Amino acid sequence: MESQKLYRVQKEDLPKLRELLTQCFAEDPLYLSLIPDEETRKRLLPELFECDLTEFFEICKIYADSPKLNGILVVSDGSEEYNPVQYFLTEAKASLKTDEYLIKEDRSFKTFWNFVIGRDYLNSSWTDQLHREERLHIIYLAVRPSMQHHGISAYLMNEAIAYAENKKMMISLETHNEKNVTLYQHFGFKIFGIVEKHFRLKQYCMVREL
Repeated sequence: MESQKLYRVQKEDLPKLRELLTQCFAEDPLYLSLIPDEETRKRLLPELFECDLTEFFEICKIYADSPKLNGILVVSDGSEEYNPVQYFLTEAKASLKTDEYLIKEDRSFKTFWNFVIGRDYLNSSWTDQLHREERLHIIYLAVRPSMQHHGISAYLMNEAIAYAENKKMMISLETHNEKNVTLYQHFGFKIFGIVEKHFRLKQYCMVREL
């Protein structure tokens, strides 16, 4: 994905974005389910988001609303060429680092096991059912809590939609927060399916057709 309006995140911005994501997802149903212990969750989330952002910086596109970094959009663009070896190695490194954090912060292995059995909530495997290679997948759309309701999420989403429409691409995303479903429906998304496995947690899989 390319954008002339959004700010392309630089490597030095990643620590601030880690803080942003930690704030945004501190009470997200996904992490409340996978990391039920509050103290463990406080320690783990910054480490997990640091790992995610390092991976995504290499293989995806990360945009923000501005250099102030009040909102973040992480997308995977299936229409762009990529190096499969680099992609595999980057993912493998991130997976190993994630496992290291999970075990370090919870020696009981309970959190690690939650991530193992909850992998279908984490890997977007549901998108295989779409049979669309050239597709824009939104991995993260988040706005700093203190800056919500200022139109930032719409600014980011509308830019992704404009790009996808220009390229005649479907957009996919998932959310674990039922409150977000209405927001995405406002942008033309529809529920493709709901994943519910092992936890009392629903993953709403959504698509926006051409």
